Amino acid sequence: MTFKTLDDMDLDGKIVLTRVDINVPVENGRVTDTTRIDRIVPTIKDIVARGGKPVMLAHFGRPKGQVVPEMSLRQVVPALSEALGSEVAFVERPDRGTLEGTTGPILIENTRFSPMEEANDPQMAQFLASLGDVYCNDAFSAAHRAHASTEGVARLLPACAGRLMQAELEALEAALGTPKPPVAAVVGGAKVSSKLDLLGNLVTKVQHLIIGGGMANTFLAAQGVNVQASLCEHDLLDTARDILAKAEAAGCAILLPRDVVVAAEFKANPPTRTVKTEEVPEGQMILDAGPDSVAHIKTVLDGCATLIWNGPLGAFEMSPFDAATNAAAAHAAVLTKAGTLVSVAGGGDTVAALNQAGAAEAFSYISTAGGAFLEWMEGKELPGVAALSA
Repeated sequence: MTFKTLDDMDLDGKIVLTRVDINVPVENGRVTDTTRIDRIVPTIKDIVARGGKPVMLAHFGRPKGQVVPEMSLRQVVPALSEALGSEVAFVERPDRGTLEGTTGPILIENTRFSPMEEANDPQMAQFLASLGDVYCNDAFSAAHRAHASTEGVARLLPACAGRLMQAELEALEAALGTPKPPVAAVVGGAKVSSKLDLLGNLVTKVQHLIIGGGMANTFLAAQGVNVQASLCEHDLLDTARDILAKAEAAGCAILLPRDVVVAAEFKANPPTRTVKTEEVPEGQMILDAGPDSVAHIKTVLDGCATLIWNGPLGAFEMSPFDAATNAAAAHAAVLTKAGTLVSVAGGGDTVAALNQAGAAEAFSYISTAGGAFLEWMEGKELPGVAALSA
């Protein structure tokens, strides 16, 4: 896909409406994690350096079109000012004159305080467009929503991607758009039902699909394996068989666990056994992939040029069921550092698992955009991205 970036825009003397994601955790009026704020800093500083005035549009929480004082973006201003190294002005009710008369970066109140935002009301889009000269979207994590501040206004002003959005789109294009083959995808998580569209799309795009977590049990059961007390969606066995058949027709090899770590209950450090996949003892549940499975995954990754990762291989939240995820992630990190693998990962559980494995920093790109990342992997058009390429 083609889209404009800040490099393509004349920003000198212009008001740049900049959609950002600063929906950060707040306790007692203080930001407790500035990660999302830190990631927009390059875009805001670049706009200022090019002579533009950044006016930030953002949502906070789910006020459902009502003014909810506890969800005011005012409480984010101190952390935002500190990250940018300059005072950020807060404007509750914006108009063009106020913005022109205010110096430095500006943050406008929560866009979701208006019911017109999530409805993508043309009237709100027109109003937002009247406030600025250029539109810059730096909120990939909100790009799967067709809202007034993400899609509507983008079609009314000269529009471009911010640095964070640009990096995200370039990473995803490298992973799924025009990837260097062979491509492997790791898809884990509890349920097949939550990732049907994803699996259906990936089997036509990748050469190796590694399925882990609870969803692997459903595929094993679909092949006749007795998974005993394991988490399994028995009502989706035919669906799993359809995906397996589609993969075979597309030349995509699906990797399921060869051996598994089992326990009688899901708790920290219970008595465990490693058994062959088809030999799960009665009353036991599968909670992680075993060492033989991990060795197989490592061998596959050794022969791949691109890796997409979404979801853990086991119940990584508790030791020792994080072992397979940790080992496979560490191996992917080594290959990435060596320059033989382009690795892109995303999704909430995925980021947590890779951080826990100490592998996240070595990956080529880590997306913190949960829903938008998943919908991109499912092959769906993201309204906020499509508006930039219109």
